Amino acid sequence: MQNVILIVHLLLALSLIGAVLLQRSEGGGLGMGGGGGAMSQRAAATALGKVTWILAIGFIVTSITLTILAAQDASGVSVMDRLGGSGSAPATEQTAPGEIDTDALLPPPSASDSETAPDAPLVPRAD
Repeated sequence: MQNVILIVHLLLALSLIGAVLLQRSEGGGLGMGGGGGAMSQRAAATALGKVTWILAIGFIVTSITLTILAAQDASGVSVMDRLGGSGSAPATEQTAPGEIDTDALLPPPSASDSETAPDAPLVPRAD
């Protein structure tokens, strides 16, 4: 369902870009041009203007729908749970409040780390 809404959202975005670019420029963006009291009168709604409004409303509705769906999928789930790691480091030592446990910041040891000593150089031995 979410993929269908996402595809409709992308099509609406591209259509909205096209509709805005097809509209005639009024030239009154900075208060220049227009002429003939165009600033005081309401311009007649063209078919392209109505299409632009419809596309914009559809774009906003799909944006809100995708946001709600994403929030429902993410509720109660930690980013660490999605990555497959544990939610927190094992509590082997207690650190004082405000003190950073640097061991928790290091990646877990891999199989290749156990073969070399911690202080061994990283260059291969010339045997």
